[in-house]
Amino acid sequence: MIFGLCSLMAGCAVPYQTPPREKWDEYLTGVSFSEMSAPAMVAKRPIFQDAGGRVLDAADVPAYMAQLESELENNLRKPGIQIQMVGNDILVVLVRDAFMAQESSEFSPIGDKILTALARVLNQYSQTFMEISGYCDAFADQRAASAFTLDMAQRVAVYLSGHDVIPERMWVVGRGSARPIAAQDDVGRRMNRRVEIRISAAIKEPQKQILNANQKTTKAGNQATYNAQVGALAQQGNYGTPPASTPTYGAPPD
Repeated sequence: MIFGLCSLMAGCAVPYQTPPREKWDEYLTGVSFSEMSAPAMVAKRPIFQDAGGRVLDAADVPAYMAQLESELENNLRKPGIQIQMVGNDILVVLVRDAFMAQESSEFSPIGDKILTALARVLNQYSQTFMEISGYCDAFADQRAASAFTLDMAQRVAVYLSGHDVIPERMWVVGRGSARPIAAQDDVGRRMNRRVEIRISAAIKEPQKQILNANQKTTKAGNQATYNAQVGALAQQGNYGTPPASTPTYGAPPD
């Protein structure tokens, strides 16, 4: 009876549920569980192309990535989300509270809409690779921190794969409490729990893929400069006000 009523009532949608963990391999086959380095992108390019991916001429990268950044800004500009060019790449920062439920590991209804919009733009600008990285606040147990952050990143990858983003474009990592972007106080901890998606152009010429990465390194500077750039996002007022109550995140995955 309830199902029948829902099928007739406008706006009665079934909330998104992440597929059971035992089915994740169906969505993540083709994903690389490592850092998205320039050599890794060069090595994966033939696999990406065999899966239907297309590549860019190096000369077209700046305009293509600028258009992609604009589309992401138009579709994703919400509290808790930040988008920024870092060299020739685009960094999308999703604070956990902006897209995941407070008391579970599932995506919130708003998060479902955010990720649907993200998948739509990524499918429109498909000549790109992406690294999906999970981060958290300080954990006493670093193994738990790594498991917790990898779980977040994998859930995003499963969602995107289920919305037609080919997994051969993806790298997935859980970085634990590395690279905090805010202090480890009550507010800062919730900002540090986040997923970052770094998007890079898939370039036709292998040597130019590496050159593009080297130019990014030159522009973004060393790791300390990168941390400063990302950390500055938390100072720009775009994360919104965190919930008044401290969310309960549950135990990290086994």
